[in-house]
Amino acid sequence: MFFDSNYILLVMLPTLVISGLAQAAVRGAYQKWGNIRNSQGVNGQQTAQLLIRSGNVQAVGLEVTGGQLTDHYDPSKGVVRMSQGVATQPSVASMAVAAHELGHVQQHQQNSPLMSLRSLLVPSAQFGPSIGIMLIIAGLLFNATGLATIGLVLFAGAALFTIVTLPVELDASRRAMKMLDQTGLLATEQDRDGAKAVLRAAAFTYVAAVATSILTLLYYAMLVFGGRNRD
Repeated sequence: MFFDSNYILLVMLPTLVISGLAQAAVRGAYQKWGNIRNSQGVNGQQTAQLLIRSGNVQAVGLEVTGGQLTDHYDPSKGVVRMSQGVATQPSVASMAVAAHELGHVQQHQQNSPLMSLRSLLVPSAQFGPSIGIMLIIAGLLFNATGLATIGLVLFAGAALFTIVTLPVELDASRRAMKMLDQTGLLATEQDRDGAKAVLRAAAFTYVAAVATSILTLLYYAMLVFGGRNRD
């Protein structure tokens, strides 16, 4: 029931294609622009320090973390964590990624409504998929449509988190480009084109996540309400 042809055709295959394209785009953009030095010769940490000194954002902690493209902003601790390559390499990609994380810092410090909504939905993202799917399966097995519907609502909350994340990420990239412009770090067309390419590729991964969440939600909705109609 749960691994039928509809799941393969409507969810699995599209997800594999979309996610694969997104990951390829990110790897390609990072590999290309990670090997091109930015005109100011600043690495990710120096970029973040310059953006802080410019007054665009208030001071936050800057740390180096393991892995590649593991960069993120932790609002609970007020820390931007940058991967080793981003933190230390003076590339166009490092500059763009660091500025993107400072874009999240600015969102948080300016109480961005979208970021606040995303924070409220974090529990849904953490627990909604696992609990929701279990309730959906249990509801279908025991012909308890109400239970399955509750599971679907929980899963929808997780999908909503993914949907809200997309404009949050796009806004962080927009803020990043603006801050880089204001501080003169985009001194050449190569800097500008490369930063846009890296941020655009990163955004594609969130588009892929939204598509995957919606397709999965629609599949479970088809199971739940299709079963009700058959009854």
